[in-house]
Amino acid sequence: MIPYGRQHISPEDIDAVTQVLRSDWLTQGQAGPQFERAMAAYCDVRNGIAVSNATAALHIACLALDLGPGDYLWTSPNTFVASANCARYCGAGVDFVDIDPRTYNMSVAALAEKLEIADKQGGLPKVVVPVHFAGQSCEMVEIRALADRYGFRLIEDASHAVGGEYRGRKVGSCEYADTAVFSFHPVKIITTGEGGMVLTNDARLAERLSYLRTHGIVRPAQHRAGGEPSDEERDGPWMYEQIELGLNYRMTDIQAALGASQLNRLDPFVARRRKLAERYDRLLANLPLTRPWQHPDAMSAWHLYVIRLHRNEIKLSRRQVFDELRAAGIGVNVHYIPVHTQPYYRNLGFSTGMFPEAESYYQDAITLPLFAKMTDEEQDTVVAALEKVVT
Repeated sequence: MIPYGRQHISPEDIDAVTQVLRSDWLTQGQAGPQFERAMAAYCDVRNGIAVSNATAALHIACLALDLGPGDYLWTSPNTFVASANCARYCGAGVDFVDIDPRTYNMSVAALAEKLEIADKQGGLPKVVVPVHFAGQSCEMVEIRALADRYGFRLIEDASHAVGGEYRGRKVGSCEYADTAVFSFHPVKIITTGEGGMVLTNDARLAERLSYLRTHGIVRPAQHRAGGEPSDEERDGPWMYEQIELGLNYRMTDIQAALGASQLNRLDPFVARRRKLAERYDRLLANLPLTRPWQHPDAMSAWHLYVIRLHRNEIKLSRRQVFDELRAAGIGVNVHYIPVHTQPYYRNLGFSTGMFPEAESYYQDAITLPLFAKMTDEEQDTVVAALEKVVT
């Protein structure tokens, strides 16, 4: 089976993890801060806060922006459920903005229209989460302008887009957003096993994110409230203070060491993915399907290569195509079932038909295998199997 995604672990990665295993610190040592600094430097952003996974990153990003009961978060329906669930963890409401039919990212036109209506009705969102689907950045200049006009905060869900670029800068620079979130799951561009990171240029947000991931606890030397003597000064160096209700979302040193080692090969990983995507574009040009379209302002990291079947020409259902490819050893997948159609969100009042572009996209979409270790021969096998099924 050729999988749709696969991690690339090198001897150097194994050595980096082994060094941590032989050290005195398996967690809360120096590997975590080193990885954070390296990732922040790569993205040209001031702060990186490493956490246990990207869902945790989304959660604490929402908490740091004071999202809570009575507030709303808007995101794309074409995403993994975590992009919406993070609001529910905070007791906030969720709504969705339909997607652009070419990029499959949040539609700027749909967002602008929905904001205009919400402004008149007194129901503006507190936070908007644009999702950089498949590795391609959303149109952040336009979304930033809407944020400035309507007063909402921005969290870039860049889980797919580590190594991607937008208008000449790395995704994660937070030039247009309050925070950005990365995922380091094994099928993503680089991996820490599980893991994620929040990036921000806001020093106060960074400080709060740092203690929200650690039970809301700080050492007294890190936090002086009201100029009063610290507990450390009164009692001893063992003292700590819980200043907020936080969570245990830390990344281990084992994970961070793997991430820092992987980061050394991020650019080659992305370059290979781009070459494979260009090769797919050529090889699939004459088949009855739509290839992914790229916005001229963005350079995708190509986490996913998603095609849309022309089912009226193929005369097969998406399920039939999917099953035949799987039977041929091609590990295709589907990204994503629109979030608003999930039973949990249906119980909140959402229903089929509310976001037609996302629903139409879902009916046709199939994700083809794409990963940095993929060979040209493996890609040829995928294309030959797909051609056999759809022609």
